[in-house]
Amino acid sequence: MPEIIPLGWFHTFNGVVALVTAIMMLVQFKEISSRPPIGMIYTVTTLITAATALMIYQHGVFSVAHVMGVAALIALAGALVADRTKVFGSWSRPIRAVGFSATVLFHCLPAVTDALLRLPPSDPMLTSIEDPIMKGAHLTLMVLFLVGVTLQLIWIKRNPARV
Repeated sequence: MPEIIPLGWFHTFNGVVALVTAIMMLVQFKEISSRPPIGMIYTVTTLITAATALMIYQHGVFSVAHVMGVAALIALAGALVADRTKVFGSWSRPIRAVGFSATVLFHCLPAVTDALLRLPPSDPMLTSIEDPIMKGAHLTLMVLFLVGVTLQLIWIKRNPARV
């Protein structure tokens, strides 16, 4: 695996901040929104993380990690429209929940992949993206995403007040 370049460290730092702020919002508010100050931090660091993902070419080609960056930008745009406008009417909060949750998933999939292929530096846990452990990790993230979105949608239905 190639060494992490300075842009990669910047990308990783912003991704970690985004994930920490997402967890903080989910614990405090039970949903993610761009409206509170911590939500704006999440939004900006997610934007930076997704944009910088598009600039990193470890293998010299457009990869799945780049697709995750594009997907995160699309999900972020949809979540922001749902959060900041009334375009989706009564569906705004559920769309916002799914959109912001998708950005968390799109952060986590490449982060877990990279961590398993890089750490520990002297002897990485895995050597191939095709390893069954990697597939299990990705499946676990998908299940967590579905459970998390379901819990948020239940919360939203029971609590009509907005964050």
